[in-house]
Amino acid sequence: MREQKDRYEIFLKVCETGSFSKAAEALSYTQSGISQMMAGLEEELGVKLFARVNRGVTLTDSGKRLFPCIRELANQKARLRQAAFNINHNVEGRLQVGSFSSVTALFLPQVIHYFRENYPKVEVEIMDGNYDEIRDWIIHGQVDCGFLSSIVADNLKFYPLWDDPLCALLPEDHPLAKKESVTLPELFRYPLIIETPGCDNDIQHLMRKCPVKPDISYSFRDDPIIMSFVRNGLGVTISQELVLKAFGQPGVVSRPLKPACCRTIGLAFSKTPGSVVSQTLLMYLQKYSMV
Repeated sequence: MREQKDRYEIFLKVCETGSFSKAAEALSYTQSGISQMMAGLEEELGVKLFARVNRGVTLTDSGKRLFPCIRELANQKARLRQAAFNINHNVEGRLQVGSFSSVTALFLPQVIHYFRENYPKVEVEIMDGNYDEIRDWIIHGQVDCGFLSSIVADNLKFYPLWDDPLCALLPEDHPLAKKESVTLPELFRYPLIIETPGCDNDIQHLMRKCPVKPDISYSFRDDPIIMSFVRNGLGVTISQELVLKAFGQPGVVSRPLKPACCRTIGLAFSKTPGSVVSQTLLMYLQKYSMV
């Protein structure tokens, strides 16, 4: 049975999707039902929350001012509901997880299948972002937990799960592709394509330790775009094995870095996981951990 959402939760989904119709589709409501509930919330608060724009809606100035309060009310209700489940040791409720693209692509489908098969009363929600966004979501309680690299998990409760080697990605006909491994000074003789800030903390940390400064040609948020530029001979990049597994393209080859280095991926919490659902997720991941 579909879980009934209150108007605050629906408000947040409309903000996330930018559309009544998309929010209705995501929540299995009708568009008219979403519109009526948002009209009711506007009437309750006495302010206009949304303005119509091309193919969707956007927050008004009043909506933007009220957004943090509504988000906190929704979070409080979710925490109250989860606390009641915890008292009864019930594995049910909502599990909000922050994740970045390679982990989302490779591991989250199995996580969702696991909960659907074993704990059908758990609703898994995934928020896709970069390191900085996920860390911020964890700190401000917008997600229950999130996947991060250890290098950005300061002051968070961090449970290591996987060691993910960093590597050089090159066009298959590149001169360095003939080598078994590649040093950073060798790699930095060629135009470098990197991820945008907030996505590449491990790589930035590695680059800062190298005495040779790279010639950065392009910076993108999306791994498949970086892969495409490398495949077309527009530069080389530093990436991770998980990214190659998730988004590898024909014509792009990987070479280990020398000396070898890796990032440690784990599940991070603002504090020790208290909810039964969060503990269930952590135990499932630790069972299949590669660290």
